[in-house]
Amino acid sequence: MKTIEIKGSIRTELGKKSSRNTRKEGNVPCVIYGKEHNVHFHTHENNFKNLVYTPDAHLVNLDLDGKEYKVVLKDIQFHPVTDKITHVDFVEIFDKKPIVVSLPISISGDSVGVKAGGKLRIKKRHLKVRGLANEIPESLPIDITNVKINHSVKVGDLKYDNIELIDPKITTILSVATSRVVAKEGTEGETAAGKTEGAAAEGAAPAPAADSREGKSK
Repeated sequence: MKTIEIKGSIRTELGKKSSRNTRKEGNVPCVIYGKEHNVHFHTHENNFKNLVYTPDAHLVNLDLDGKEYKVVLKDIQFHPVTDKITHVDFVEIFDKKPIVVSLPISISGDSVGVKAGGKLRIKKRHLKVRGLANEIPESLPIDITNVKINHSVKVGDLKYDNIELIDPKITTILSVATSRVVAKEGTEGETAAGKTEGAAAEGAAPAPAADSREGKSK
């Protein structure tokens, strides 16, 4: 994964009042969940631009008053009205201890189902994985070349080196559905065929009457 640098300062005071004052100054209250103890700190809200507002997953090197921590994003809270970041949780990582992170999927290939008129529907854009920090990729590639109409890709269909997928195997990631255009064309085709057959039947109907008239004239 990519690594970004963030600088912050240790919080010496905690509580709701302190958090409100921290936010008024444009900073965000944060916490690192560590192996032995938790670390409370704050950093300016602008420092989250390249971490939060991006589809990519990142490792974070935190510099807190000169002391460095290697962490990953665990959870983030937003204000319900303004959507401003109100709190961020991190988890400290270690070289030999597996971590769980959410990674974006990366789709490649031209689906045969889409080429046939189907519509690609993506149901999950991120998947949770477990692995060592230095072995976790930036994204999870998925080749959809052979995905046909009414077929799907589930978590159980995927496998990657050195990492474990955490989501249930039956979880659908994406599918190729029958588009409305294809369905409409199929319906219209059936309707047209029915009308043709009906017209043919109507055209053949007068034949017995002709035979009847011929019988009378004889």
